[in-house]
Order: sequence, then C-alpha cells, then structure tokens
Amino acid sequence: MKLCIIIYCNDQIGIISNTTNFIQQKGGNIVYLDQHVDRNLNVFFMRTELVLKDGVSKERFEREFKAQVADRYQMTYELYNTARKPKMAVFVSKFNHCLYDILSRYQAGDWEVEIPFIISNHADLEAVAKQFNIPFYHIPVSKETKAEAESKQLALLKEHNVDFIVLARYMQIVSPNLINKYEDKIINIHHSFLPAFAGARPYHAAFDRGVKIIGATSHYVTEDLDAGPIIEQDTTLVSHIHSVQDFISKGRDLEKIVLSKAISLHLNRKTIVYNNKTIIFS
Repeated sequence: MKLCIIIYCNDQIGIISNTTNFIQQKGGNIVYLDQHVDRNLNVFFMRTELVLKDGVSKERFEREFKAQVADRYQMTYELYNTARKPKMAVFVSKFNHCLYDILSRYQAGDWEVEIPFIISNHADLEAVAKQFNIPFYHIPVSKETKAEAESKQLALLKEHNVDFIVLARYMQIVSPNLINKYEDKIINIHHSFLPAFAGARPYHAAFDRGVKIIGATSHYVTEDLDAGPIIEQDTTLVSHIHSVQDFISKGRDLEKIVLSKAISLHLNRKTIVYNNKTIIFS
C-alpha cells in the first residue's frame, strides 16, 4: 500500500528523524520526501510518500503515527491512500474551453480521478458532457432561487461523496455555506487582470490600456472573492500587434493550462494551505 502524509507544525528539532524512524519501524519504505521551513513564522511543512509492507493497515498506521509522532509535535496532518481515486465535481456556465481541456485529460487517463457529474447554471454545455458520457445537471441560479439551487448542488455532492470541486469558469459566486463544507477543496480559475480590470469585458479594458502581459490565476475559493490561496499562475507577453481577440485567445489558453496544473497539484496532494497562502511541493 502506498501512502502520502502531509504535515505542518511549529519547527522543532527532530521532526524529520522521528517521522522517518517511525516509518522505518513500521516496515515502510520512503520513496519521496520534501520539506520546507517558513523562517518568519517558524512553521515546518513536509510531504512524504511511502510504501507500507503487507499486513499493516492504513488505520493502524495512522493511529500509531498520531500517538507516537503527531501528538508529540502537535502536528496538523493528512494521510492518504494514493490508490483511492478522489471524486471531482465540475461546475461550469457557458464557456467551454476549460471543460473540454479537463475532460480530454480525464478521458486520456492523465489523472487518477473520478468525475461523477457536471453541474451548470445553463444548459449550453450539456452536449459536451454527453460527448464524454458524464452525467450533466442543469441547475439554474437566480437571486430568487440561489438557496434552492445550492441545496440541490449540496445534495448531489453528498450523494456522490465528492472530495473536491472545480469551477471551470462557473460564473456564479459560491456561497459561504458551500465554501465552509469544502474548505480548501474548491478550485477556481480566472484571468489575472484583477483588480485593475474587473467587470464583464476585462480583455477589452486591458487592450485599451495597452497592457504587455496577460495572465491566469488558479486558487482555492474563500469567502473573500477571488482572493483565496493561489495554487498556480502563468503569464504570456502581448504587444500592440495583438488584437482584442488575440488577448482573449491567449487568455483562454492560459486558463486551461493553469487550471489543469492546479488540479494536478491538488490530486497529487502537493498543496498545503496555511495563512491564506499555499506551500506547493515539487
């Protein structure tokens, strides 16, 4: 059995040696270890992959790890069986570029993940879901029906035991109720013109201003709109030779790439959120 342990705690002497010695004593073989110390906050972060010998269950390993190591150092930790495929729900609206990219990677087997369904506040992309044989739920959202729509969303998420959510250009503000139920488990994507060029036509505004860089940002969703912990970012250069349509095309390409990288990092348990920032392991 292959496990992944992600931990953080106050930096202290002996954390690495005691953790690795415990793993060795339990017959585990460490195949990956990465660690980081935030010197300003005096916080230690570590991600470890290990292979357990036959006969040692995840439950027994975790119980003894908590008692012998985690409690000693007052660690916050998560332990995963990497053989289990997480379940990822995808929320979309009308834009299809991120959805197509996600489903193409999914169909190609690039990710160890299950997509039980797609939710949209519009019916436009139902044909895309059918193309990839994934259930599609059209749940309209308005000011008057927002609470009812969210109730339906939560019921589906609970029914399918969804682990995390990807907002693949879902053009609705997610409520605090949903955010709290999926803390650090809702991934969003947007252009990186914020806050300078907010509104419905950011690329046109950026074009009129003569910007020289276009970017995209993927982050975990918090109640502070578009200000959650950043997972992945990227940029590309533009100039006076590019049209508004060039800006939009380049921006959408970046959104696809950045969102997919963020999903990969989350799936591989390579992120830790701390103080509204992320630690991203190699």
